[in-house]
Amino acid sequence: MTILQRYIAGRLIRGWLLVFLVLASVFGLLGFIQELERVRLDYNAGAVARYTLLTLPQRVLSLAPVIALLGTITALAGLDKSNELTVISCAGVPLRRLLLAISVPTLGLMVLLWLGLEYMAAPLHQRGEQLRYSLRNHSTDVLPDGGVWSKSGRRYIHLRKMLEGYVPGDIDLYEFNEEGELVLTIHARTATVSPERSWIFKGVRKKELVDGTLRTSREPQLEIANLWSPQELPTLSLTSESMKLSVLYRYSQYLQSIGREAGSYLSAFWQRLTMPLTVAAMVLLATPISASLGSRRNASFGIRIGIGALVGILFYLGAQIVFALGQLLGLSIPLVSLAPTLVVACCAGALLSRMHW
Repeated sequence: MTILQRYIAGRLIRGWLLVFLVLASVFGLLGFIQELERVRLDYNAGAVARYTLLTLPQRVLSLAPVIALLGTITALAGLDKSNELTVISCAGVPLRRLLLAISVPTLGLMVLLWLGLEYMAAPLHQRGEQLRYSLRNHSTDVLPDGGVWSKSGRRYIHLRKMLEGYVPGDIDLYEFNEEGELVLTIHARTATVSPERSWIFKGVRKKELVDGTLRTSREPQLEIANLWSPQELPTLSLTSESMKLSVLYRYSQYLQSIGREAGSYLSAFWQRLTMPLTVAAMVLLATPISASLGSRRNASFGIRIGIGALVGILFYLGAQIVFALGQLLGLSIPLVSLAPTLVVACCAGALLSRMHW
């Protein structure tokens, strides 16, 4: 890496960090104020502060494309304001070399973003959600109120509790025949889960329809096959924001295998998976905005930041509309997730082709 590349990389990193800290401070404060309305029992102001800090990385990383856009504009517009871009251009440095100098730290940012989404933000968000639930409800259960439901063929399972250590508790199973009649109900206090998806129900109360008569019996334990595996149990208590990329993918595949709707989880997976590409497209778009089309004296530093903020807001709102319409119309989820990135990349290419360097 040359001196010029190191210098530009350093300015870009400082720009990204500055915007990251500003947005983290703003959204952290807003989240803390909003969460204070949910104070209850042991969930006091101190606990709200811990919850806000734990969930803040996920919230801020979801704005990574906007951070990349504004941070790049801040860095390059600062260079232009001090006429450093003019000196670089007059020294005979071609545009492709400038783009190469920008691409190196951008690749590093893409890798860090993916690692953050997979290994830091989601686990911290999960800890924050568990902290809030336990303090607000004085309970070690990790499932939300109402529990979770699952369907497999003509069998419906209702899991009301997930005890500490991800031990299923308060389980109901309902089975219907081809005519839609309820023929079997099972209630169990707890269950032991095997890797082969078999559950051994314990403390079983069983009601079965036999020859038109409902018979009730009690059994110490009963084995039921084809339920959740031990690896899938932790996902039952998670929102999509608390799931890592790998967990999102596996859980969406599981939902599809049992015939349940998995569109929201697949959409969240593809949006996060393509986010580093969106970051790269935003950095590319910020380059001609920072250098000003035509003469670099045409726009002030503040105007360029304002343009960047407007583009970031429009992108964020437009992307949410595209994602919602894609799910509503049943369009290809990977294509819908890539659509905003492709639009930004095309706009960046068009502006770069008109850029005077």
